Amino acid sequence: MGWLDRNHTIAPPGFNRWLVPPAALAVHLCIGQAYATSVYKTALVKHFDASLTEIGVIFSIAIVMLGLSAAIMGTWVDTNGPRKAMFTSAVFWASGFVIGSVGIFTNQLWLVYLGYGFVGGIGLGIGYISPVSTLIKWFPDRPGLATGMAIMGFGGGALIASPVSTALLRLYDPNSGAQGWVASGDAVGKLFLTLAVVYLAYMLFGAFTIRVPADGWRPAGFDPAKVKAAKLVTSENVSARNAIKTRQFWLVWVSLFCNVTAGIGILEQAAPMIQDFFRQADGVSLVSAGVAAGFVGLLSIGNMAGRFAWSATSDITGRKRIYMVYLGIGAVLYVVLALAGSTTTILYVALAFVIISFYGGGFATVPAYLRDLFGTFQVGAIHGRLLTAWSAAGVAGPLIVNAFLDAQGKPGQLNAASYQPALLTMVGLLVVGFVANLLVKPVDARFHESSSGRGRNEPAMEA
Repeated sequence: MGWLDRNHTIAPPGFNRWLVPPAALAVHLCIGQAYATSVYKTALVKHFDASLTEIGVIFSIAIVMLGLSAAIMGTWVDTNGPRKAMFTSAVFWASGFVIGSVGIFTNQLWLVYLGYGFVGGIGLGIGYISPVSTLIKWFPDRPGLATGMAIMGFGGGALIASPVSTALLRLYDPNSGAQGWVASGDAVGKLFLTLAVVYLAYMLFGAFTIRVPADGWRPAGFDPAKVKAAKLVTSENVSARNAIKTRQFWLVWVSLFCNVTAGIGILEQAAPMIQDFFRQADGVSLVSAGVAAGFVGLLSIGNMAGRFAWSATSDITGRKRIYMVYLGIGAVLYVVLALAGSTTTILYVALAFVIISFYGGGFATVPAYLRDLFGTFQVGAIHGRLLTAWSAAGVAGPLIVNAFLDAQGKPGQLNAASYQPALLTMVGLLVVGFVANLLVKPVDARFHESSSGRGRNEPAMEA
């Protein structure tokens, strides 16, 4: 297995750095399937005779494990390189689908928790951070663009997974032509096995083709002095151990947590939510299951586009200002969605699209935000630790939405008014995140690494 080692992935002289983003996308497009879980959520509710909250726990466990594995394995990923990390991610992610399928076939919900949630979640975390620090090192002149390229695939994963999953469910279920059709558990189990095989192959392609720059490499014409043009951008470095002792780390943590919690609750409920918003008095929705699945794909486009466009824009505006947009304007849009989103489908779709673009942009911008504050020394490990905010949000977001909805009624009986308490709660969270982001300032010099690579001291939490 020596071919997985970092020293076997060092790029030769003259290597084109633009060949690296496709390798990163190979992994992120696969693990981005996590955002398409709403396509078969109703099917699992019916198959296991469970509540929305019980099925939502599958997604929450996966996101919790994503953050925890990224935090625990971040330094390991930085040390061993992206190829070994991508290979490990592929094995865990595919195994999660296999175990989850066994749980569906045997009607054991706990096995789906263990497979897709726990085992697959570990694959999510390792795969998510594996290319980020590598792309930042390949694109020191445009870190926002680099992280946007790395992470936009995760947001776009559902763009592929949603229609493909819907088509496969119809193929595997002989009753797919019935009116009001909901996929059978057997069809979902077969879907999981199919995705395991396809994703394993594609993620291994990314692992085989990834490269890291040689020590001291810089892009032609790059002047590091020009990067430090904004107040928050440092040319110093902070270790992961010291980064978590700073106020800046926790303020960014809170900002990310609030932004993610607000968006993830909608994404996890996306397909049934648009149907509920336009449900008539007789209980029939004006939005069909097929259109709802298409809406999930559209949100994936917004998620993916936001990760690239907003993150690239942050190279011009600065990370702090772009986060003010995500959190401040996002809060206003949530209010409009809660109070007037059911007026027309065009308004609803437009609001949801922009909101989810902010959600995706927050993910893609935060590695560059960390690079600005803490330097490139252990940015992958710091990013991994910060993703515990995603873990917390993965529990909070779906829990808030599903708890409110379970209190309002059962699936098929909900309407737009049922969502107002949850959406207005998200507004409050976004305001908290907006304030936290305003308080971010440059990291104190006592946290910087010395030239020998050791910290200048072991400081206490920054005042």
